[in-house]
Amino acid sequence: MTFDKLESPREYCGLCGVSGAANPLEAIYLGLHSQQHRGQEAAGIMVGVEGDCRLHRDNGLVDDVFHSLPADWRQAAITHAIGHVRYSTAGGSSVVNAQPLMADLAGELVGVAHNGTLCNSVWLRRKLQEEGAIFQTSSDTELLLHLLARGLRKHHNGDLWNALEAALRELRGAYSLLLMTRSHWAAIRDPLGFRPLCLGRFPDGGWMSASETIAFDVAGARFEREVEPGEIVVVDGRGDLESRRFAPVKRRAHCIFEHVYFARPGSYVFGDSVYEARKEMGRQLARECPADVDLIVPVPDSGVFAAFGFAEQSGIPLDMGLTRNHYVGRTFIDPGSHVSRGKMATRKLQPIGEALRGKRICLIEDSIVRGSTSRARIRAIRETGAREVHMRVSCPPHRHGCYFGIDFPQRESLLANQAEFSEMADILHLDSLGYLSRDGMLGCVKAYRPQDYCCACFDGDYPVRPEGL
Repeated sequence: MTFDKLESPREYCGLCGVSGAANPLEAIYLGLHSQQHRGQEAAGIMVGVEGDCRLHRDNGLVDDVFHSLPADWRQAAITHAIGHVRYSTAGGSSVVNAQPLMADLAGELVGVAHNGTLCNSVWLRRKLQEEGAIFQTSSDTELLLHLLARGLRKHHNGDLWNALEAALRELRGAYSLLLMTRSHWAAIRDPLGFRPLCLGRFPDGGWMSASETIAFDVAGARFEREVEPGEIVVVDGRGDLESRRFAPVKRRAHCIFEHVYFARPGSYVFGDSVYEARKEMGRQLARECPADVDLIVPVPDSGVFAAFGFAEQSGIPLDMGLTRNHYVGRTFIDPGSHVSRGKMATRKLQPIGEALRGKRICLIEDSIVRGSTSRARIRAIRETGAREVHMRVSCPPHRHGCYFGIDFPQRESLLANQAEFSEMADILHLDSLGYLSRDGMLGCVKAYRPQDYCCACFDGDYPVRPEGL
């Protein structure tokens, strides 16, 4: 188990697909590497070569997995490819759950990579097992392959795309998908559009799809548009594109936490700049919850841009009073009794006494989950000699679990459910605590209406009812 898994919310996955690129292997490597923040446990790539498909996947970072590619891949005439970076939340961390998953469906090789969570996965798995399906993984992604196989066998006379549309209509929840065959790949987004998925174009006419637009910037593609909710975009190995609609868009439920925490600041997500949205969240936080302090201190890395906005709006100086040890990252460690929680928290972010000593400081944080990391960090800051420690958080309190692609802990483990708001500052050893309001947060994104976002982790209003609730 990782310390970060205990303390931080995590995204499921990042996706990347390419065809018609001058060097598809390089393009998909760059696209996945730029999205490494979305999954650091496993990576995989499936490629089309001379009318066939090849698959390589393993636990580890993108660099590690690509370093172990078979040597002949680098000289192969690859026409198209899909790739995936993963965290294990639905399904265990075994390499068998790494993606893409590939299967032979009555002679048609099909691979699939998935970002999100299916809310009806337990029911679907039980139903398919009763029909004779044998599962090889514990991942909910495998359900789509079984539904495809059943549809091809029973109803659609071997037409993959009609079988795919029928299979997608049985899924409930969040799914941005890349699907690949020997000759085509497809980008798919669920009818509510929970998770992001975009299309980019290479200068020579090829296509690229990715969870975040930052992938296009590093791979040399130009952002074209989002994959629409309820849309299948099919691309062949030459780069020709076809759009198919499998469900109407009755409403949208974009995950607002992409802007708060997960996406990279250089990306556009759901039509808005992540950088601008986070800065505006900081400005709005300063309007709603001002702080009488000497210094604004961001909690790196995701709190940095909200802190810039807070300092800009308040006129209070900003300084990097916490320094990050980039060599710690999200490494696997055993939180045993010989390593204290405080030491584990401060080994990643260390306070700088010269910046904090004798000052009233306000920490800008993106979110608080359980609170134990924050307590340890605040204790360390006080030990450096800070006179007062305040905290402002650039989203509302987390009170509910997420069932659409983010690994939040159980509801009863969330700090905001363990104490009244008036008690939380004392629990965290703070002089004061303030959160951005839900309306204030939603006012910081402009491309879509506030009602087009999912805020279930804050307000419990689930766009799709999860199993067991």
